[in-house]
Amino acid sequence: MFNMIRMLLCSAVIAFVTACDGSYQDAQTLRFETVSDSPTEHGERLIHVLGCIGCHTLELTGEDWTEPDLGVLWTANLTRSAAQFSTQELTAMIVEGRHPDRPLMDMPSFLFTHVHPSDIAAMVAYLQTLEPTGSIHPAPTIGPELARQIDAGEFLDSAARVAAERESWPPDMGDAHRFGRHIARATCVECHGMDLRGSAAPVADAPPRPDLRAVAAYSAEDFATLMTTGKALGDRELALMSSVARYRYARFTDAEVSALYLYLVEVSNLDP
Repeated sequence: MFNMIRMLLCSAVIAFVTACDGSYQDAQTLRFETVSDSPTEHGERLIHVLGCIGCHTLELTGEDWTEPDLGVLWTANLTRSAAQFSTQELTAMIVEGRHPDRPLMDMPSFLFTHVHPSDIAAMVAYLQTLEPTGSIHPAPTIGPELARQIDAGEFLDSAARVAAERESWPPDMGDAHRFGRHIARATCVECHGMDLRGSAAPVADAPPRPDLRAVAAYSAEDFATLMTTGKALGDRELALMSSVARYRYARFTDAEVSALYLYLVEVSNLDP
């Protein structure tokens, strides 16, 4: 599986991303754990953990999120994007929310601004191994409600949100919990907010996002069960989290689950 060509490819990507942008050059030294010698296998795991499959589907071929008032809004077919765009362009879309031709409307790039360049490089290298498949989706359009939200400053495109939230972080629990905080920023923040306090349902038919200080009610074993099986305390299914855990967080390593748990418990103790 692993070969020297892929190693050289990944090394070249790393060299690019660490030099292409000053803010990205300052990305944390922390990395997600590497469970394979193959950069592309590492990238495949992170494609799941960081949620690409949530918006782009398990096949990474994209999904139609079109609504009449918001516009024609497809998530990208990543198998075709990887063949169409350069390594530099793919990296910029992931980390900076910058598409070479148009704004990106809802790519959560702000989550990935502090993901280590080597991890981003591995994700890009994995995408570039994929055979293009599935349909070519229509370009996005902006409907009347989305236009109103943009004009009112209620909606930021991906690049604008990166600029607004680049230096934002979940609560700081000290050096002992840097790794857990790093994981939370790249994953939990998407639904639970930068302060991890959750929110009401973002749309009428969506479940609310709870305050993650609720994790203090879990033992380490119970939390690991939630992450790997989607089963909450009392063997409950949760409206969104259960599927997210099974498809994404089941790919966490034991050390990542433990670091995230200890960090969230510390947040509940010191920032109630």
